[in-house]
Amino acid sequence: MISTLLVANRGEIACRIFRTCADLGIRTVAVHSDADEGALHTRVADTAVRLPGAAPAETYLRGDLIVKAALAAGADAVHPGYGFLSENADFARAVRDAGLVWIGPPPQAIEAMASKTRAKELMGLAPLDAHDVSPADLPVLVKAAAGGGGRGMRVVRDLAALPGALEDARAEAASAFGDGEVFVEPYLENGRHVEVQVLADTHGTVWTLGTRDCSLQRRHQKVIEEAPAPGLPPALTEQLYALAERATRAVSYEGAGTVEFLVADGRAHFLEMNTRLQVEHPVTEAVFGLDLVAEQIRVAEGHALPAEQPAPRGHAVEARLYAEDPARGWAPQTGTLHRFTVPDGVRLDTGCADGDTIGVHYDPMLAKVVAHAPTRTEAVRRLAGALERTALHGPVTNRDLLVRSLRHPEFTEARMDTGFYDRHLTALTEPAPDPYAPLAAALADAHGRSRFGGWRNVPSGPQVKRYERAGEEHEVAYHHTRTGLAADGVRVVQATPHLVVLEVDGVRRKFEIARYGDQVHVNATALTALPRFPDPATEHAPGSLLAPMPGTVVRVAEGLAEGTEVEAGQPLIWLEAMKMEHRITAPADGTLTALPAAVGRQVEMGTLLAVVESK
Repeated sequence: MISTLLVANRGEIACRIFRTCADLGIRTVAVHSDADEGALHTRVADTAVRLPGAAPAETYLRGDLIVKAALAAGADAVHPGYGFLSENADFARAVRDAGLVWIGPPPQAIEAMASKTRAKELMGLAPLDAHDVSPADLPVLVKAAAGGGGRGMRVVRDLAALPGALEDARAEAASAFGDGEVFVEPYLENGRHVEVQVLADTHGTVWTLGTRDCSLQRRHQKVIEEAPAPGLPPALTEQLYALAERATRAVSYEGAGTVEFLVADGRAHFLEMNTRLQVEHPVTEAVFGLDLVAEQIRVAEGHALPAEQPAPRGHAVEARLYAEDPARGWAPQTGTLHRFTVPDGVRLDTGCADGDTIGVHYDPMLAKVVAHAPTRTEAVRRLAGALERTALHGPVTNRDLLVRSLRHPEFTEARMDTGFYDRHLTALTEPAPDPYAPLAAALADAHGRSRFGGWRNVPSGPQVKRYERAGEEHEVAYHHTRTGLAADGVRVVQATPHLVVLEVDGVRRKFEIARYGDQVHVNATALTALPRFPDPATEHAPGSLLAPMPGTVVRVAEGLAEGTEVEAGQPLIWLEAMKMEHRITAPADGTLTALPAAVGRQVEMGTLLAVVESK
């Protein structure tokens, strides 16, 4: 019987596993990098162990240090979570060799499915030969053989771009997984990403716990997932179950795993088997009334699954909240998460709390929000409403995109596919600012400030304040009067530092205000208060290329130097942030007149990287 469990992971998955352990009466051990010393997962665990000596991004990849931490803390079991070492057969062996219980499949099963190329061979499939790709094969997908999460993937539509895509994918895969092997497969433009959750014990029982649809993706990484996958013909569903069970039994699998498919033209195309818990597992838990982590632990303890699996109930939808800006190429965002609250009635899995710092070292996912209801329509509506009412004060997030996605006709009618954001991202990220939010911010700031000093017997000009939202500047004006604050076109019913009530055309609207320095949050609108007089030192020359996020310069285009002629769209600099590479390209044809960027340089958001003088 397991009494103390170490989670070889961080963030929301560590917190989620600890929650189950608390329910089961199992003591918990967290591990952490120096950057994560005060992270939520270290605070909720019974014990925490520092992993010394490695850079923050590499800390959780040090299996030897994690095994030592488990032994030092008196743990008798290790759960890998997902990502990092969760699909590393050598780590699983090291855990077992140390006399610890491994909460996962046998090392040989991980090994058999760890490489996507070997997994395809096991299922009787084979990838394309990168040297023999012809124009008739296009488009193709270059894909990392190891790992997941959309890293090490590139879509190629032009044969001339294939060598560069292979190079970029290898570099990103090596950085993310320590394995630069990639392969090429046909890219199905408008397929649906459907997967089957499996659970197997050591006694020969395999459960296929329904389907999930994970078609809404950015950078080949899932954003919204649901269970069951809507609209699948019964015969196709049964085929998916049969293929998933076949893959599970082929490697004598144990524990929880996921078999992934691309469904197109009524056919299921096998992608891979993930030999671990998936990020989206909560939707399956909600529909089947299970705790998959508890089931993993029971399987590892040798318990048998009942012969009959539970029946599904209702529909569940999950949205991943990321600290990123979808309108700027999904650029990761950093900073202080001042406030994060979600309404009652939905499930929240998170590794963050008020006051935490979102840094550059790890994936930018903040949380998963899950809604369950008797029908798909009700679950989607409940999740969209909860996200809309969520308070998120801090870095830019994808929250507005998620709400709009959930309410888009293609999604509500279950007509979505993996090309959803290719078609709709521009429309979904168009600014839709509340026209009264800047005024509400100004009135809240003005409340109680020089009420008598601001009012005069002799009428004078209005007070003016300026705010920036999503790159656009808004100027608002108000007056101090005998009876309080006033503004043209509205009636100011109430104005306090935290609440403003305005009446517009007979309709009252409430605005909740929170301010953190020059950052102002008005309901779901984030504003930046601008100074009365701009600082000339913050202005940059035309053609300046600024770092879109904090990160590290990992590559500079070969031969690039001051005086080099460049073309619009030409990649110049590669930044790595949160284990993803981001290309900085030339904004126009011109001449490179400055190149402060250098490989290895750490930069903050807004740092000048290069200047291109247009022709």
